[in-house]
Amino acid sequence: MTTPVYENFINGHFLKNQSGDTFAVKNPATDEVIYHVEIADEFIQNAAIESAKQGFAAWSAMTPIERSRILLKAVAILRERNDELAKVEVLDTGKPWQEAECVDVETGADVIEYFAGLAPAQVGQQQMVGNDFYYTRKEPLGICAGIGAWNYPLQIACWKSGPALAAGNAVIFKPSEETPLGAIKLAEIFIEAGVPAGVFNVVQGAAEVGQWLTANPNIEKVSFTGEVGTGKKVMASAAGSLKDVTMELGGKSPLLVFDDADVSQAVSAAMLGNFYTQGEICTNCTRIYVHKNVYQQFIDELKTRTEQNIIAGDPMDPEVNLGALISKKHQELVLGYIDKGIQEGATLLTGGKALSPASAPNGYFVEPTVFVDCKDDMTIVKEEIFGPVMSVLVFDDEDDVIQRANDTHLGLAAGVFTKDIQRAHRVIHQLQAGICWINSYGNSPAEMPVGGYKQSGIGRENGIETLDHYTQTKSIYVGMSNIESPF
Repeated sequence: MTTPVYENFINGHFLKNQSGDTFAVKNPATDEVIYHVEIADEFIQNAAIESAKQGFAAWSAMTPIERSRILLKAVAILRERNDELAKVEVLDTGKPWQEAECVDVETGADVIEYFAGLAPAQVGQQQMVGNDFYYTRKEPLGICAGIGAWNYPLQIACWKSGPALAAGNAVIFKPSEETPLGAIKLAEIFIEAGVPAGVFNVVQGAAEVGQWLTANPNIEKVSFTGEVGTGKKVMASAAGSLKDVTMELGGKSPLLVFDDADVSQAVSAAMLGNFYTQGEICTNCTRIYVHKNVYQQFIDELKTRTEQNIIAGDPMDPEVNLGALISKKHQELVLGYIDKGIQEGATLLTGGKALSPASAPNGYFVEPTVFVDCKDDMTIVKEEIFGPVMSVLVFDDEDDVIQRANDTHLGLAAGVFTKDIQRAHRVIHQLQAGICWINSYGNSPAEMPVGGYKQSGIGRENGIETLDHYTQTKSIYVGMSNIESPF
């Protein structure tokens, strides 16, 4: 049976490349090629820029309320097609249906809806200066590039396009070559909703297409989601033309469980923050610091629930709650980290091996894995693994655990579990992370800015302040009296 071939989406329709080059996309749960995608060659790249210029001219000329109405139509279509789009995400990413069905599409639609509501609310300032005055305008940047990651493909495309389009920009979006279909579906929905052709374009390919985007002088901003090393390269390339950048990068986030915490709730948070989406979430709390007084209770419950409550298998099965990792290469990388943990002296509490579920025997699965007897200098404790691998450490002093939690070049997220309200805020205010939770973990509503400290990122996504990252301020001075001139 022949597999479909998807072209790049330019100027409101699919456009065939001239090179004929394509790449294959596999279903991680089956190891089968499910479709092919054409690579954005020079012809496509040039067409994307011209398309975005025309789209920007039309879109930025609309009033914010007109843009808002169109974006809200797109939101309605996203919600109507939730299940269809969720299936695309499951087949592309290997994540469980039970997640994609209620998170991926819904949260993406939430963000576009949120920024559609804010679009008409952008205002400038006015101030008298003597007898004269000045005023400011919030104007769009122009053409913005979005480069997405493979773990939440549709959601990330919505997170980047929502504020960019609400502010009046055009977007050229490059999804990950591992998961390229969701962005195409979003592009089709935007056109159906009435977004002018050229406002949202999708170009396909690997690093070389991303490098073209980051270096192109016609592009005013790059928003990138991915790992730290790639983010540094993107930023360096963008610096050549002084592009604005937003970077949402990796993490090695701590969760601190104090001895007065609700231990069952803390175990729930630790499991959610390590095994949801097979551990392929950048904010995951992969370092769990547990107070010595509740350590044994914590790991006993953690072991029982991990071994009894997790079901791996065909991700389209609604009962499955642990899916396949994105690729064979990534599965091997995660297993390599597990071997390294054992070699460096950590103890496997549970898991540690590849899985071959009966309903998906050829998928790239790894058992949910928990290490105990961990030390802060171990590789598994220091480096981002991006798989279902948890490291549990012990502490007994508040100041000491804060110092240990902060001892990393990353600073994306952090969490604290305690019933002491003063301790909760005292500790969270000292943790060097951009996204923090108290007695919760992982929630990321559209209203809340997300982004990292240190090498975990630059700028923020979501929340009111994000609109400022997609606009520029123009100041206009108005003379109300005769000019005094010495000439």
